[in-house]
Amino acid sequence: MARRPGAETESWALPGIGRGGVSGDLLPAFGELSPSVGNNAINPYDCSYRWWQGFLIVLVLYSAWSSPFELALEKAATTPLLVVDLIVDVFFAVDIAVAFFVAYFDRSANLFVDDRRKITTTYLARPSFAMDVASTVPFHVIYRLVSGRSTGFRYLNLLRMWRLQRVSKLFARLEKDIRFDYFYTRLIKLCGVTLLALHSSACIFLWMAFHHGHGDEEHTHTWLGSQVRDFEGRSVWVSYTYAVYWSITTLATVGYGDLHAVNPGEMVFATCYMLFNIGLTSYIIGNMTNLVVHAATNTFKMRDMVRRVSTFGSVNRLPPELREQMMASAQLRFSTGEVIQQQLLSDLPTVLRSRVAHHLFRDTVQRCYLFQGVSNDLVLQLVSEMRAEYFPPKADTVLQKVTSTDCYIIVSGAADVLTTAADGTEKLVMKIGPHGMAGEMGVILGVPQPFTVRSSRLTQAVCISLSHLLQCSNTADANTVYANFVQHLKSLKEQVSADAPLFEEILSKTSMVKKIETCTNASFGTEQHEETAPSPCMLPRRQHGLRVVIHDRFPSHGTEKQRSRAAGKLVLLPDSLQELMKVAEAKFGKAARRVLTVDGAEVDDVAVLRDGDHLVLCW
Repeated sequence: MARRPGAETESWALPGIGRGGVSGDLLPAFGELSPSVGNNAINPYDCSYRWWQGFLIVLVLYSAWSSPFELALEKAATTPLLVVDLIVDVFFAVDIAVAFFVAYFDRSANLFVDDRRKITTTYLARPSFAMDVASTVPFHVIYRLVSGRSTGFRYLNLLRMWRLQRVSKLFARLEKDIRFDYFYTRLIKLCGVTLLALHSSACIFLWMAFHHGHGDEEHTHTWLGSQVRDFEGRSVWVSYTYAVYWSITTLATVGYGDLHAVNPGEMVFATCYMLFNIGLTSYIIGNMTNLVVHAATNTFKMRDMVRRVSTFGSVNRLPPELREQMMASAQLRFSTGEVIQQQLLSDLPTVLRSRVAHHLFRDTVQRCYLFQGVSNDLVLQLVSEMRAEYFPPKADTVLQKVTSTDCYIIVSGAADVLTTAADGTEKLVMKIGPHGMAGEMGVILGVPQPFTVRSSRLTQAVCISLSHLLQCSNTADANTVYANFVQHLKSLKEQVSADAPLFEEILSKTSMVKKIETCTNASFGTEQHEETAPSPCMLPRRQHGLRVVIHDRFPSHGTEKQRSRAAGKLVLLPDSLQELMKVAEAKFGKAARRVLTVDGAEVDDVAVLRDGDHLVLCW
């Protein structure tokens, strides 16, 4: 964090955090966001200060146990225990002095304040300062000095319970820290709350037994005196054990009846304690149920998806192999976290999502044969909108004779390229490994797929749509991409020509055989693309010979067949919407502004049109 030259230490905005940004409580989970402070201030997120706060948490737990225990059993407050209490108070007094140097996060302005004057003023103005001081004053020593004249000081010792707010803040921070398991953090917190409730209620009930009346008969008229004779002379730990036993049985709603309230005061306290137990038990059960259900949410979703897929296959009487593929695909989406990944990426800003895709898929695209030698700009455009898909073993990625607008680059795994004969038998043509492509021939040539591609094991692939490929149709990289594609077809033709008649037929229909022969002796180096690849060797946008019918107005009303026969002009579909408008202007003598289908849908890209479509020009 840079400071202005000559400027005094002041409030600084957290790096990367503006108004409405990350709360200060989240900073410990992201160490790189921890801001720097001046020389006269202490960074609250510094490791040394965190260790100091952790040491104080241990002393807080001791105070939470000793304060009610010493109040309930006055004879337990021996000299060694009082000395330990005094030492603990000294540590908290030191922490109060340190607090005047600790920078803080101003949530109202989202600023990190490290100015000593502002730190002091803010700390003194907070109610927590008065409570920190009051909880540090050694009232147990003062009580010993004035013993016999006033007993009010011994109850002020309970102010040390204020220190428990440090534990509450600690758990609030740990629950937001992704380095710690949320389930176990909440579990430890619930156990701590339960133990504190048991200890406090046991001490209160024990205090009522020792401070009921002053005679022997009065002492026996208590829950402890009715069970233990001369309990005042017994060991402190014996009495405490009885109290904890009664507290646990009451909290657990067991109620054996061996220890029970005797006088009205104990009955009132027992009633209040049981009402408190209802709320505490509900709180614990609710939290535990939420934790268990949250952990099993994905399992429930997966089981529901599998059940629906199984029901769908049974109702529609799908073949067993198709059911297995559907079941494996549904289970794979949850086991690989694909659903969570897609949701996570969709929630990110566009720029950040593009950077993530660039990090994940750039190397895969650059090592793919089709994009070797292209510019870095084209690679960035391609990977910015890519999405990853997972295929289980023996899952069909591309089907033969099916027209598709998507092709795939394999990131990991492997796939088999198969050709299907007329009798339905399949024959292995070749295998595809990482960085190989599947389905690109059908997409680039605009024809049905010549092969079936089936994953041989768990495979991850990135999808490239036709719109992605069209991004390089009018760029300097088009010749490079097309040259790579022709060279691949040449090597593939030499390898599988005898085993794939459909592949030969597609090459003949698309005139690719002639282009392969023309480019056979050409060098496909990146520096010679413009010289060796003629202008017709640009990346084809679609199959040659695509025709559409253009109209200067909407066809007359009637049936769809009558509307299709309405007057119009049959033209070859050009490569862009602008060129189509120029063709319409030449045919009708008017400049078109928009292109619509006969159903009234506006056309934004010629890539979505099919052979024989009827289009209406709006002037």
